[in-house]
Amino acid sequence: MEYRVLTVNREFGSGGGRIAEAIAMRLGWKLLDKDIIDAIAYAAHVDSSVVRHYDEHVDSWLRRINQQAMRSAALAAGLELGDNAVFDAQEMVKISQKIIEKAHSDGNCVIVGRGSQCVLQHQPDVFHVFVYAPCLERIARLRDRLEPGANIEQRIRTVDGERAKYLQQFFGKCWTNPHLYDLMISSRLDEEFTARAILYAMTGKA
Repeated sequence: MEYRVLTVNREFGSGGGRIAEAIAMRLGWKLLDKDIIDAIAYAAHVDSSVVRHYDEHVDSWLRRINQQAMRSAALAAGLELGDNAVFDAQEMVKISQKIIEKAHSDGNCVIVGRGSQCVLQHQPDVFHVFVYAPCLERIARLRDRLEPGANIEQRIRTVDGERAKYLQQFFGKCWTNPHLYDLMISSRLDEEFTARAILYAMTGKA
């Protein structure tokens, strides 16, 4: 099988984003990671900071109630809301899905997170990877990336928890379900080795 798209999902601090970037550079493919925020902001006509707030997050119960109330109040007043009139996590998922599907249609693309392993689950030309690493290794890597004094272990639990809830709420899938992936790999040794291993598994070439 010749794959046209790679999806990379990752534990926080595993280096999955940098691994995805390294693979995209080696293949000469496009990388869809942080750029997806700007694409969604453009499509939804909202500021990128708003999109960043919802990136792989779910709305709180109170936020969802408020959004529903806003829509109901607008309908009661005889106003017709467009799809993008109220931007929330659910609206972001819809736009993300369209962007991911377009990236698949174009091909030659590495997509990081955002439910891409579910959106493209049944496309035979897509290779799905999950990158993880031991907790101590993730803490060591994040120590150089996060602000001084950050509670790194708590941040790991929070970010991973949000990513898991995101997939469960919007796709009904368990984030770490091995059946969503062609390869689940530890980046414990180093990110360069992991990138090469993924490339070999995907292409059969060293």
